[in-house]
Amino acid sequence: MPDVEIRNFDDLLRAARRQPEPQRLLFVFAGAELPDDSTPEQRRRFAAGSGGALVPLMCVDKATDELDSFAALVSESRLLGREWTIVFVASLAGQGGRAPTSAEAEAPLHTMVGAIKAGAHRSFIPFDLDGRPVSIE
Repeated sequence: MPDVEIRNFDDLLRAARRQPEPQRLLFVFAGAELPDDSTPEQRRRFAAGSGGALVPLMCVDKATDELDSFAALVSESRLLGREWTIVFVASLAGQGGRAPTSAEAEAPLHTMVGAIKAGAHRSFIPFDLDGRPVSIE
């Protein structure tokens, strides 16, 4: 997508719907874990609510017309019973006026999961539980 100011998830959803080709949104929900080999300082920071390693918990793809709002996405994710703290979002463009199918999104979604596991998540937009974009250092 071209540069668009994204103040919240619903801005992203509107921008995706305005693209010249239909979009499929890719979502990877992640939680934070403390690695076994963490230092005492890392453990202290984690206990205080920061740090840790991002761990993908579940993923899904949705056409833009399959999702009304961030609240709907959160509600659906809670049905799976997995507690997440951040969701990474990417967009996959269709071609010739046809949106990508879930089958076509499967490989990019798995690539996205692998990138997040490796800490290479800069090409995705992370959102917190309130649908606000966050900066990950």
